[in-house]
Amino acid sequence: MNARSAGIGAVVTVGIVLTVLMALWWLSPTHNAGAVVVAFWNGSLGTRSAFFSGTLVRAVPLTLVGAGLCVAFRAGVFNIGGEGQLAIGAVAATVVGLEHSLGPLHVVAALAAGAVGGALWAGVAAVLKRRFGVLEVISTIMLNFVATNLVAYLVRGPLQEAKRVYPQTELIAVSARLARLAPGSRLHWGVLLAVTACVVAWWFLRETAAGFRVRVVGASPSAAAIVGRVDVRRVAAGALVVSGALAGLAGGVEVTGVTYALYENISPGYGFSAIAVAILAGQRPLLVPLSALLFATLETGALGMQRDAGVPSVVASALEAVVILATLLLGSGLLRKPAAVAQPQ
Repeated sequence: MNARSAGIGAVVTVGIVLTVLMALWWLSPTHNAGAVVVAFWNGSLGTRSAFFSGTLVRAVPLTLVGAGLCVAFRAGVFNIGGEGQLAIGAVAATVVGLEHSLGPLHVVAALAAGAVGGALWAGVAAVLKRRFGVLEVISTIMLNFVATNLVAYLVRGPLQEAKRVYPQTELIAVSARLARLAPGSRLHWGVLLAVTACVVAWWFLRETAAGFRVRVVGASPSAAAIVGRVDVRRVAAGALVVSGALAGLAGGVEVTGVTYALYENISPGYGFSAIAVAILAGQRPLLVPLSALLFATLETGALGMQRDAGVPSVVASALEAVVILATLLLGSGLLRKPAAVAQPQ
């Protein structure tokens, strides 16, 4: 095992240990330590239903958004708008999914629409930065609020279900739904799509000229512009758009594989949690699925503790924060940018 693998193993181990410690810390006189730990285990990994229908399903959007953020971060672009891009992707996928005449490629069209929607939403921030110098940190955060309120308007207005009772859309067509991967569970084919996206992102960054330019720009924009004659603003904008496309694809996967409809708060914060996923993965796409699985385990385990042991669900946020802090304290180098961008990552 090399140093990098050892660092990842240490992070995961510390995360699991701290999860148990944090759960015990949350105990009050009315809680039983053993019951809390069992509730966490059963809610995340302890049963087939919890793992396949809960943890893995949650890990899919985290993986997709996290992979996109790795591309953006490697270009030195701080995309904080994954939540909004996911929401717009969900809107686009829903609009296509509500059609009933697209044939056998219906689900592909819905997913493609989600990716395009996310890319266009990220493109707004890219244009603002390239034309007017608006920092993407500011624009992407602001666009999150716009996207959230746009979804709220749509599900209470133009796209609301016919009876006008619930703030959601009608169910999408059956032909626009992702098939189940594991019988008797909620796990869908989107999990393979997410892993594939990570592999493609890794290949793009490692093997292509465009990926090399992304890494060079992220390492030193001035050197890339002066020595390499790279159009830094164009590369940064492209990385942001690719990141948005993967976030939008995550929204499409949620609609076509999980909810089958659009409603308010369709994302429980996937876009924000994915930032921590990308950081913990060291901006390396191949490590994103493992990082996403860890965070999905923390979230589903925390929900299990709330449901079965009465522990507040906000413990999930605390656990995620502890894992990030553990990564920093370990000093394993996962958060540092590679010194030599030409070397494989």
